[in-house]
Amino acid sequence: MNERASVDMWFDPICPWAWLTSRWLLEVERVRAVDVRFHVMSLSVLNEGRDLPEEYQEIMRAGWGPVRVCIAAQQRYGPDAVRALYTALGTRIHLGREQLGPELYVAALTDAGLDPDLAAAAGDAGLDTPLRASHEAGMRPVGTDVGTPVIHAPGPDGRQVAFFGPVVTPAPKGEAAGRLWDGVLLVAGTPGFFELKRSRDLDPIFD
Repeated sequence: MNERASVDMWFDPICPWAWLTSRWLLEVERVRAVDVRFHVMSLSVLNEGRDLPEEYQEIMRAGWGPVRVCIAAQQRYGPDAVRALYTALGTRIHLGREQLGPELYVAALTDAGLDPDLAAAAGDAGLDTPLRASHEAGMRPVGTDVGTPVIHAPGPDGRQVAFFGPVVTPAPKGEAAGRLWDGVLLVAGTPGFFELKRSRDLDPIFD
């Protein structure tokens, strides 16, 4: 039997590109010997102190809520709850186009089989210390000039290699998802490889 590899992904629930990457990784689990572990990062933390348009600042203020709820769920239930809650949040945010707020958090927690009272964590700034720690663990190896998604993938000698992306739409399925993963492993295993990028000309496609 092939030894299963682990890949760690850091996400912010409000990021549509992270959502697509996460759905790709779940598909990779089906076609490759890979286990995906989900962790919380925060665009609100990442963008603190930056000169942003007012519209984006408003999004960043609202963005504290869902990541705090994820951290609260992780503290109470463990890391598997983060996976379930992220799927529930993302389904409602990106597919259902529901607005961030208490009703969304209660519904997502219920969908994930978690205590809906954890929705109150959205306003609990006391959770920001563990939130920042989770964010830092994901971002430190990849740098602060990127956003989400961030992935730590298997690299040379069993060490993980951190990178931003892949940014892809729509999320590949089946063997196409596996081939993209094979490519990720190839670049992760190439010493000194840093970047492969082109301008995006598509909006996120959810299907």
